[in-house]
Amino acid sequence: MLYKFYETQRSLMEPLTDLAASAAKLYANPQSIWGQHPLSQRISAGYDLLHRLGKDYEKPEFGLRTADVDGVDVAIHERVELKKPFCELRRFKRYTDDQATLSKLKDQPAVLIVAPLSGHYATLLRDTVRTMLKDHKVYITDWTNARLVPLSEGDFHLDDYVNYVQEFIRHVQKLYGNCHVMSVCQPTVPVLAAVSLMASRGELTPLSMVMMGGPIDARKSPTKVNNLAMNKKLDWFERHVIYRVPTRFPGAGRKVYPGFLQHSGFVAMNPSNHARSHYDYFQDLIKGDRSSAQSHRQFYDEYNAVLDMDANYYLQTIQTVFQDFKLVNGTWDVRGVDGQIEHVNPNDIKTTALLSVEGELDDISGSGQTEAVHSICGGVPKTMQAHFEVEGAGHYGIFAGRRWREMVYPKVKAFILRYQPQSVASTPAPLPSPASAKPAPRKKAALRTT
Repeated sequence: MLYKFYETQRSLMEPLTDLAASAAKLYANPQSIWGQHPLSQRISAGYDLLHRLGKDYEKPEFGLRTADVDGVDVAIHERVELKKPFCELRRFKRYTDDQATLSKLKDQPAVLIVAPLSGHYATLLRDTVRTMLKDHKVYITDWTNARLVPLSEGDFHLDDYVNYVQEFIRHVQKLYGNCHVMSVCQPTVPVLAAVSLMASRGELTPLSMVMMGGPIDARKSPTKVNNLAMNKKLDWFERHVIYRVPTRFPGAGRKVYPGFLQHSGFVAMNPSNHARSHYDYFQDLIKGDRSSAQSHRQFYDEYNAVLDMDANYYLQTIQTVFQDFKLVNGTWDVRGVDGQIEHVNPNDIKTTALLSVEGELDDISGSGQTEAVHSICGGVPKTMQAHFEVEGAGHYGIFAGRRWREMVYPKVKAFILRYQPQSVASTPAPLPSPASAKPAPRKKAALRTT
């Protein structure tokens, strides 16, 4: 019922927010009658802020068109490599006709970035992807808003998440011989499970795993987010935060944890900070500080865009990660795509190097939660393990912004390169089939890819 009420309210507000946007432009235009008013800038700023507080935020684009590789701009083509009902595996393919740059690109490591499925879209990692593209072939998991998935596609469970990750790893391995995996926040747990299961079966495991700000052991330095999940019984979550998708969406009738509830929780963690940020935006508009105003818009266009999560996945994550601590207790069993139950044993991982990254001021995954991965991966030689705490960084600072680019990324880049054998880097991708191959144009440099 709450979901229907929310959608009804949003639909009723939509014409008003559109009107506010139009009014903001009218008062901001010095050529209009309204723009001549002595308080026009202040009125325009008020309408603009009203519009942004009431509007609906759709899924943003990655919008990555080029990447800087040692001072050379290479073109980026974003495409879907694999499409699953609840996720797409996206590749950011790089194109260049500069032969020296092409040689560099071909030998760079392939990295699968597993984005969190915890309320925001994968585009939250845009800065992560942009930076990684300088020195890596980059793939990312782009999770689908559950309200857009028809009931005919079935439910989505935490086990399905683990199975998706395994399939994506195998896909990238098939192209390049092997790959590296980076998980940010929530996926550290299912990624570790996926690699553990592959190791237990004797499959080829990734060359390295980079685990950033995730709840491997949520018992350590519990945060407000952890405490809510730990202190409420599972049936409380079922009764209070699970709703059915309204009829106007393709996933009508699906039980979900709505994105707007997750967003409300995010805001409630630091309400004064958000209020101050919106007031600063209002002041920037009045002063004509376009740069600061645009930075605010870019941040909140991303922050306010949220997705629904299938109820089965959400509730199982609460139980597995934050209540039963199945990963660290060694009690986690996963159902594979063949229906067989397999036990998750991180100690079976032997040849995958392990780097954990934490933010000193992380208020979502507390200190020591990610570092705990080293204590449960006893099969990985200590010489292949490393931990890095980012001084002064909060949760978002370890994968976006200045600290990510200047402090974290150099460590991640060096760690991945250390475990990137030349033989794997030189393994060529399969050539296209004759039916799909197109001849290169004559007397013109062909645009090459990596």
